[in-house]
Amino acid sequence: MAFIEHRQLIILGGGPAGLSAAIYAARAELKPLVVTGLVLYGQASLTHTIENYPGFPNGIGGMQLGQLFEEQAKAFGTEFVFAEVQAVDFSKHPYTVSVYGGDYTTDALIIAMGSNNKRLNVPGEAEFIGRGVSYCGTCDGWFYKDKDIHVVGGGDSALEEAIFLTRFAHSVTIIHRRDSLRAGAILENRARTNPKIGFILDSVVKEIRGDEGVDELVIENVKTGDISHIPTDGLFIFIGHSPNTKMFEGQLDLEPGGTIKINEHMETSQKSVFAAGEIADPHFRQLVTSAGMGAAAAISATHCLETMSCGF
Repeated sequence: MAFIEHRQLIILGGGPAGLSAAIYAARAELKPLVVTGLVLYGQASLTHTIENYPGFPNGIGGMQLGQLFEEQAKAFGTEFVFAEVQAVDFSKHPYTVSVYGGDYTTDALIIAMGSNNKRLNVPGEAEFIGRGVSYCGTCDGWFYKDKDIHVVGGGDSALEEAIFLTRFAHSVTIIHRRDSLRAGAILENRARTNPKIGFILDSVVKEIRGDEGVDELVIENVKTGDISHIPTDGLFIFIGHSPNTKMFEGQLDLEPGGTIKINEHMETSQKSVFAAGEIADPHFRQLVTSAGMGAAAAISATHCLETMSCGF
């Protein structure tokens, strides 16, 4: 029989934004429930070493940092449920959050469901996921020991993962559609001075080919239009993320890029509903800013619940 349980505050998402919100809300004695989603600790957990989060001068693993966040949230009374949100209903208050097996109702909600990896959407990509196409170097790098692989992307994530993949691969070639990279100067210098890393610039992947696994990339030079066929043992794609806002279309106001529209208090267009992290951040998309947004959302939710100024 399906369950129905009520909570004063529910937080959707167990990444840096959601866990920071949980710490602040739990310290305010709201006894928050965190619905983690299926990627525990969010996209940050897939990063091998995080070097720009304050307090860790020697860096820290994404999974390890997430575990510390969770431990701290639990210490103040946060409850966790490892589940994926099926639906959220804002048509009446208290709101309803549906998961497999039942429903939770809640007085206030913080949405921190993050984003998913963007895809190239080229022939062969979907067919070869798990057979030569990957979106996580930490997860799959070991399988490419002494192989020649390629990475698509020119931002921080792409270069971080490319550098990490040199631990295993014989060579890592970065493919980027522009003639300059978007990554920070330190990362770019580290990548360019790594003897295992090469670059193919002004180019895009048009097709991924292979038999049992990926064998070849069809690449187009965006300036000349020239097509080349490049052998490869695997392709890692790091071209950004898409916010997980599909279920909120028509229920919350969204920005043109798909992120949830919020004000300076992390408030959404729906009373007593707040958003934080990459699902509401089209600009910065950093772990530290997501954590800060989560804390701000929890403070706003606390004020909302204490003063009953949430439009109840």
